[in-house]
Amino acid sequence: MTRDLTSQFGQACKELQAACSALDRDQFDGFVHEIASAQKIVLYGVGREGLMMRALAMRLYHLGLDAHVVGDMSTPPLGSGDLLIVSAGPGDFSTVRALLGVAQDAGARTACVTAQPDGAVPQASDTVLVIPAQTMADDQAPDPASTLPMGSLFEGAQYLVFEILILHLRDHIGISADAMRAHHTNLE
Repeated sequence: MTRDLTSQFGQACKELQAACSALDRDQFDGFVHEIASAQKIVLYGVGREGLMMRALAMRLYHLGLDAHVVGDMSTPPLGSGDLLIVSAGPGDFSTVRALLGVAQDAGARTACVTAQPDGAVPQASDTVLVIPAQTMADDQAPDPASTLPMGSLFEGAQYLVFEILILHLRDHIGISADAMRAHHTNLE
């Protein structure tokens, strides 16, 4: 079967724009505030969502924030005043739920990025940012919502939402683009 690449790219871009445009502005602003007010920030996600969380961690570091990824050897313990940000697109992953509990027991605040706000992880989180996009929780309906496979629409929307989140966070905390650039590694 031959597919028209231009049509596929166009459809995927429309789907990404629709998902990103449907964000709740109050949730988005609340997420910015949670991050800006945290002392330490630790992020976690599984699979491709985990890759998007690592990308967000890098950008938070570029802003000069104390950001880490669960599993890295330099990840500090969390406690009061700190924030765990997790991704649970389909609403629940057992590892994400377990880490959420550990962070909460230590007194840290928790934030979840999801497409399924009624899931166990977002319901247990202090702050939730819903990105309304297809995940693996709803990709097998008779008519999947996305031309992209499995959870790709959610993961792609995460990337775009996170980059815009960084711009808003940068303005909120008063960091210049040059200061961000100065935090970029020189070991490449």
